[in-house]
Amino acid sequence: MVAGKTGNGSLFEVSVVFAHPETVEDCHFLAAICPDCFKPAKNKQSVFTRMAVMKALNKIKEEDFLKQFPCPPNSPKAVCTVLEIECAHGAVFVAGCLTISFSGRYNKYSRNLPQTPWIIDGERKLESSVEELISDHLLAVFKAESFNFSSSGREDVDVRTLGNGRPFAIELVNPHRVHFTSQEIKELQQKINNSSNKIQVRDLQLVTREAIGHMKEGEEEKTKTYSALIWTDKAIQKTDIEFLNDIKDLKIDQKTPLRVLHRRPLAVRARVIHSMETQYVDEHHFRLRLKTQAGTYIKEFVHGDFGRTKPNIGSLMNVTADILELDVEPVHEVTHGLMKKFSVNNFMF
Repeated sequence: MVAGKTGNGSLFEVSVVFAHPETVEDCHFLAAICPDCFKPAKNKQSVFTRMAVMKALNKIKEEDFLKQFPCPPNSPKAVCTVLEIECAHGAVFVAGCLTISFSGRYNKYSRNLPQTPWIIDGERKLESSVEELISDHLLAVFKAESFNFSSSGREDVDVRTLGNGRPFAIELVNPHRVHFTSQEIKELQQKINNSSNKIQVRDLQLVTREAIGHMKEGEEEKTKTYSALIWTDKAIQKTDIEFLNDIKDLKIDQKTPLRVLHRRPLAVRARVIHSMETQYVDEHHFRLRLKTQAGTYIKEFVHGDFGRTKPNIGSLMNVTADILELDVEPVHEVTHGLMKKFSVNNFMF
C-alpha cells in the first residue's frame, strides 16, 4: 500500500491509499536488505512508508540495487488500485477573548465543579467539568472528531473564578463545518451560557494557533487577586488582623503541597505576596484579599501545610488558621503582543 496526501499548508487535506502488488514486492526486497529501516509505527497501515523507503535507498549499495532493479526499469505490468480516500480539515481554534494578549476567558461560579474531568483510578468523581460544559456545544456545532482544552492555570474544584475570568482555548480536531457568521458565533456563546449556571464564557471567537501561544507566555510574571474566608482557632479582634494590611511584597517559600505531591515534583518555590487587605467578620473569621505572584498556593499560605509554606497566615498571627472559601478574582497579565485574530474578511465569518 502507498499513501499520498495533498498539503502545502492548506487547512484541507486529502489522503489517498493505493495498492500495487509490484510496488509491494519491491519494498519486500528493500526490507530484506535493510530490515532496520522498516519498523511498525503507530497510526501507520504499513511499515513501507515513504520515509522508510527513502532511508533504505540511501543505505543500499548500488550493486545490490541493480541486481533487483534494472536501469532503465521495466514497465509496470499492473495498474494500482485505490483502497481508501480520506478528507480531513485542519484544527480550528476557538476561544473567548477579553484582552489583547489572551485568547479567552471563562468564569466558574460553582464550588463543586472541576476544570477538567475528575477521574481517579478509572472512576468518575463528578458528573461534569468546565471543559465539558464548553466543549460539548462546540463539538456538536463544528462537527469535530475531538478537541484539546487548554487554559492559563487552573483552579481547585471548590474554588470559584470570578472577576475578568481565566484565559482558555479549545482546539477542535478535524471539524466538518468551519464557516460561521459573527452572529452564529454570538448565538453559540449564548447557548453555552444558557445551558448552565455554573460557568459563563465571553467574546467567543476563532483565533490563530499563534494567538494561543500567548496564553502560556510569562506565566510567573502575572499577578492574581484572591478573596478568602479565613478561620482562626483563637478569638481575634479587628486590631489583631490590621497589621496584615501593611505587609507589602512578602517573600515566601513553598514546598510542593502534600495535596499535589502525587502529580508535581518535590521542590521549594519562592513566591511573592504583593499585598493583603483584611475585613473583620467575627471573633473567629475574617476575609482576606490577596494580590500575589501567579503560581502561589493560597490555601497553603493560609494554613501552612504542616510547615511546608513559610511564613504563612497562621505563623504571622500566631494562631492555627484555615481557609473556608476561596475565589479567584482578576488575573493581571503582562502583555507580550497583540493577539493575532482572523478577520471577518479573510477567514470563517
